[in-house]
Amino acid sequence: MRENNNLVNRIDWGVVLLYFLLVGLGWLNIFAVVYDAQQDQSIFDTSLNSGKQLIWIATSVVLFAVIMLTDFRFYDSFAYFIYGGMILLLVFVLLFGTEVAGSKSWFSIGSFRLQPAEFAKFTTALAVAKFISTDSKLFYNLRPQIILFAIIGLPAILIILQGDTGTAMVFSAFLLAFYREGFSPVLLGIGIAAAVLFILTLFVPQLYLMIAVIVTAFLLIGINARKTKRIIVIGASAVAIMGVIFSVDYVITDVFKPHQQNRIKALINPEGDPLGYGWNVTQSKIAIGSGGMWGKGFLEGTQTKFDFVPEQSTDFIFCTIGEEHGWFGSLLLITLFVLLLIRVTVIAERQKATFARVYGYSVAGILFFHFAVNIGMTIGLFPVVGIPLPFFSYGGSSLWAFTILLFILVKLDAHRMQILTRAA
Repeated sequence: MRENNNLVNRIDWGVVLLYFLLVGLGWLNIFAVVYDAQQDQSIFDTSLNSGKQLIWIATSVVLFAVIMLTDFRFYDSFAYFIYGGMILLLVFVLLFGTEVAGSKSWFSIGSFRLQPAEFAKFTTALAVAKFISTDSKLFYNLRPQIILFAIIGLPAILIILQGDTGTAMVFSAFLLAFYREGFSPVLLGIGIAAAVLFILTLFVPQLYLMIAVIVTAFLLIGINARKTKRIIVIGASAVAIMGVIFSVDYVITDVFKPHQQNRIKALINPEGDPLGYGWNVTQSKIAIGSGGMWGKGFLEGTQTKFDFVPEQSTDFIFCTIGEEHGWFGSLLLITLFVLLLIRVTVIAERQKATFARVYGYSVAGILFFHFAVNIGMTIGLFPVVGIPLPFFSYGGSSLWAFTILLFILVKLDAHRMQILTRAA
């Protein structure tokens, strides 16, 4: 009994409070999406998404309790086994899964569906934390770095094969944990610069970019005229940059699938086909913009009621906030997420054991990626890639997965002194 009381006192209740605030607000907005004023509907009706989500919320509370009661050493000791089991599930879903919206990512048993890809995020976080914690000089040697990138690359590739590129992209969020533990900022900067250049090429004509690269290269060579090594680096960098610029058209036309090409077109010019590929983003912007400062009021959203925005209870749930609660409601939601991200980062940084710290930063990276990309795609700042808003969007798999992801960290934090003693 005393041990349980001590555990209660060590739990970071600020994170728990933010979790339930986000889950509760999400539940209310899921009801707002499905509510029909002409029918006598209840938020508890299990034939509606709101009633189904309540069941997922109740089971998530059970998961929270189970995680808190599980020995904290379990997550470290069995990290590789948990990861391996998830890899097998990702393979099985490719072979025996059900295809939904073009992605073969689901196991279906009657009306019950489960998406293993959502759970692969926390299992990979455990494996990454375990691997980094076993080698303090990992980022100084090539071989362990290759293994580490293989750990995150394997589930990402399997998820891409399922047709779910959006979820696969989330695995890039582990770079935050890598950087915290010593991954070269130069290599990280090169990766980010390549991604920015790829996106920039979509908006700026290639000729202008090529001229800018050549002029910049000649200026830098002139400045470093007597430094041969720097000139070689500048020349090689210019060639690499031009290679990225020339590769964009090929990647979009020959590598991307038609629906992925449409998402890029919708990002660049949604007005080019407002009734086709630009429909989602255009209607999303209309819904958010129509809310004004204070919104139309709870259950009063017209864009919501008439189903103008597809997938509004899942990927585009932020539209409901914007329309019914306006700029103020959107700011409140963003503030709650920012507070959660700050708190998770604080928890991660105060961990003295490498395993818990790496896991904490992995959680922060995954949550930030989902939060930024989901909201960004609803306002046209990011391509529509189909990933949920954590704790807020409708869906049992995502709610369960995010609950497990977050509360394993809360559990590790509650035992951080014992973990440190054990590691020593």
